[in-house]
Amino acid sequence: MNEILEPGMLVRHPAQPDWGLGQVQSRIGMRVTVNFEHAGKVAIDGREVHLVPVFE
Repeated sequence: MNEILEPGMLVRHPAQPDWGLGQVQSRIGMRVTVNFEHAGKVAIDGREVHLVPVFE
């Protein structure tokens, strides 16, 4: 699922709803960097976490 993510897309972390809305900064292979409202910039291993795209 993370393969469709591109910089600028909005996402949520399924296990961390308190992090709020995140914006994808980059995706290199399965490593996705996201800037979350309440957690800041987080590097995520896409093999372990499937981010949920937000289409608003």
